[in-house]
Amino acid sequence: MEALKVLIPTDFSVQAEYAYLMVKKLEEKIPVQIHFLHVLSVPDTVTMDMDGNIQTCGEISVDYVVSQKTIAERKLNDLKVLYGSTISTHLELGKLTEKIVSYAQSNNFDVIVMGTKGAWGLKEKLSGSETQLVARQSTVPVLSLMCDRSDLIIENILLVHDFSNPKNENLALLHKLIKAFNTKAHLLQITKDTSEEKKSSIISYMKLFASINGIDNFELHVLNDSDVENGVIHFNQMQEMDIICIGTNGKGGLFHHSANEKLINHLFKPIITYHLKN
Repeated sequence: MEALKVLIPTDFSVQAEYAYLMVKKLEEKIPVQIHFLHVLSVPDTVTMDMDGNIQTCGEISVDYVVSQKTIAERKLNDLKVLYGSTISTHLELGKLTEKIVSYAQSNNFDVIVMGTKGAWGLKEKLSGSETQLVARQSTVPVLSLMCDRSDLIIENILLVHDFSNPKNENLALLHKLIKAFNTKAHLLQITKDTSEEKKSSIISYMKLFASINGIDNFELHVLNDSDVENGVIHFNQMQEMDIICIGTNGKGGLFHHSANEKLINHLFKPIITYHLKN
């Protein structure tokens, strides 16, 4: 199997360690290339050339940026000592979310794996977790988690979707996990319509979706609930899932929080977020 190219953004916190441990879990069945990325958050006026030399327009001290760069490089080297020389480390300057997204896309990564502290209340409304923002913007799938999942057994993956318009989606990462871990996919649609006619229609669309996307080992579920977030939480209480997979349309902001972003911030389960095709 072709190696999975994995990007782990790191701020050297325990959440980044959780991300690494999750990747090591995947490595039990899938060959992986692990890349750590640290973004030194600085204004656009600060640049770094190919030789690592810092330039600014005077808005911020060059000496300060150089000192922060030196500290970050030392910490990245410490990761190589801790995890071994097979990992790759990278240092970039810029705005955190934008740099993570652009770096992953321009270097053709298969997945971004991020630990998150989550977000609740006012913090969620105003900014959200960094992982949520990356998942919203990145066309590269994002695998997020809140805690140590090194003991995870990947047997059941929940794919949450609106199946009313079945088409081929960006599920390459899901297929790799299913193949590697011999995993069963559970297709779930949340609906407020409790009629048997509606349920029968959804089931038909689900079967078509599975056929179009080459999913063979699956179970179908239709759940009545108030919204997607609550539906996923309640379904997981009834049937313990190992990983949640959910698409995003890339929208977000103060008045729009998609279900996947709420789950990233609230659910203590590994979550794969991928961008839906238009």
